Amino acid sequence: MKATKLGFLGGGNMATALIRGLLDSGLLTAEQIRVSDVLESQLKPLRDSFSVATDTNNRAVLSWANVILVAVKPQVVPKIVPDLVATHRAEQLLISIVAGTPIASFSAALPATARIIRAMPNTPALVHRAATALAAGPHATDADVAFALQVFRAVGTAVVLPEHQLDAVTGLSGSGPGYVMLMVEALADGGVRAGLARDVALSLAIQTLYGSAELLSKTGEHPAVLKDRVASPGGTTIAGL
Repeated sequence: MKATKLGFLGGGNMATALIRGLLDSGLLTAEQIRVSDVLESQLKPLRDSFSVATDTNNRAVLSWANVILVAVKPQVVPKIVPDLVATHRAEQLLISIVAGTPIASFSAALPATARIIRAMPNTPALVHRAATALAAGPHATDADVAFALQVFRAVGTAVVLPEHQLDAVTGLSGSGPGYVMLMVEALADGGVRAGLARDVALSLAIQTLYGSAELLSKTGEHPAVLKDRVASPGGTTIAGL
């Protein structure tokens, strides 16, 4: 990791989460990270919080980096591809976390031997609890995959999958936090309807979710088994279910 020079294209929430995780874990130092974004308003908080170098010129960061992490919106990809092409070097590893954008979107423009990894993290990366899946392009090495796993495990858990399964990951863990937030909100709404104060209901709903997730993780039991243990015959839980 000491030779790593990691350049981020895009300075949004996911880049922020990854930078925080990498620095907190000690995997990289601030001097090993630079960030490019067209918006200075995205870059100033990164300088202030992490003391990383920033630039509004993509090519300045790309020319410096030996690992590139693309963290832009899908619609921005066509705009950054010319910069990637112009600054590409054989020793560079490209990691993309662009949602719904296959490896082929980058490999079609870059040299045939370009080393590319595609990853799908989720927003709990902001609190070091991400679930990330990654897929290696045909020229990514075992060392490249090991490096990417270290990066994403700095903000949670990470697994390696074939690329064709990443769309399923997007629907499950990528979008999953949105579904979970809706469920927590619904639990809290139910508590309010039953007479609890909003802050009490929300606190209980959050802890119920957290505790249930820990129970699943620590016991290794199937969710159906744990559900059945709560659902006593003729009881309130089975009535609710």
